[in-house]
Amino acid sequence: MLKGFKNFVMRGDIVTVAVGLIIALALSTLIKAFTDFVINPIIASLQGGRSLGLGWQLGHRGNKATYLDLGSFISALIYFLIFMAVVYFCIVMPYKHVQARRGVVVFQDPGPLKTCPACLSEDLPAAAARCRHCCAEQPPAAAAPRPS
Repeated sequence: MLKGFKNFVMRGDIVTVAVGLIIALALSTLIKAFTDFVINPIIASLQGGRSLGLGWQLGHRGNKATYLDLGSFISALIYFLIFMAVVYFCIVMPYKHVQARRGVVVFQDPGPLKTCPACLSEDLPAAAARCRHCCAEQPPAAAAPRPS
């Protein structure tokens, strides 16, 4: 039992996922600090005065529970966009490059799809001979037109 667990944990893809999660958590902390201490003060300064930030008070003045805080939402949106860009350019793109050098294609665009005439499923590969949902036979894929 322990040997099976050890083999599971030591698989290469598990270690790769673990390293990716650790990097993502570290980047998340860094980006969160950037949005909290750089972006939030800039957004709050746009409101001016003695307000709670960029937004509107819906209830009694000074009550944070009834304050519609658009500044925090904008900050969270900026955080999300920065985080996704960092993950894409620092993790996904290098991973695609390394896998391509190994001869493995990852994160590729899906090929052409067709619709099953029997069950109307729209997610069948164009070369499929049978529908994966209803098992109906599919007409042969139309040949691509040749340039003249």
